[in-house]
Amino acid sequence: MLISYLVPVVLVVMLLAASIRILPEYKRGVVFFLGRFQSVKGPGLIIIIPGIQKMEVVDLRVVTMDVPEQDVISRDNVTVKVNAVLYFRVVDPEKAIIQVENFTQATSQLAQTTLRSVLGKHDLDEMLSERDKLNDDIQEIIDSSAENWGIKVANVEIKHVDLDESMIRAIARQAEAERERRAKVIHAEGELQASRKLVEAANVMAENSAALQLRYLQTMSDMSNKNASTIVFPLPMDIMEAFRHLKASPAAQARTGGQAPEDGSAS
Repeated sequence: MLISYLVPVVLVVMLLAASIRILPEYKRGVVFFLGRFQSVKGPGLIIIIPGIQKMEVVDLRVVTMDVPEQDVISRDNVTVKVNAVLYFRVVDPEKAIIQVENFTQATSQLAQTTLRSVLGKHDLDEMLSERDKLNDDIQEIIDSSAENWGIKVANVEIKHVDLDESMIRAIARQAEAERERRAKVIHAEGELQASRKLVEAANVMAENSAALQLRYLQTMSDMSNKNASTIVFPLPMDIMEAFRHLKASPAAQARTGGQAPEDGSAS
């Protein structure tokens, strides 16, 4: 008698255990009734009928996926190894279960092919210097393709772009040549600016003889502050002009019959 009562009780307990599901806040259950989609349930307590209803549980949290290293040939025929990280989450549990067999694997394969396709359209310099733009392009393509699976791609980040040793040396030589070019350009620009300033200073001195005399005095003052055994005195240009007048005066006297010029500059 006791066994006959225990058997139904055990069956009822087992049926209740198989029928009750408790889903946390970050999960949803896709319920099928006799193989047909019925509804998306959760979170909380869910009761299903064993054998008639079936439930697939989907996690709605953001998934961090490492995209395996890919061999990429850039537009300028340079072979590099690139890997990335992908952040995505399920926004439509019904599509994630019905539209694709394994949405995680499908998203991974899509990310790998998109990574090779997008990076293959760019040069090596763009891969190294424009990662933000490439990340946005890859994210946009994967997101638009995975939308039919109920997947939302939050972000894509390129982690590493690995080059072989020969390419690293070539890039180092290119960077060194670029630095030398910039140094030469800066030096040439400095020489040009200095020459312009010198021309301006010469024009000022030519217009005002007092400025030239002040420059002479400044030069002598600078030389007197140094412990030099040789002292150079600058010769004013007015003295040279006087010597030229003296040299020209005999010829002028010969033409004028020995008379001194009226201006009295030489005798």
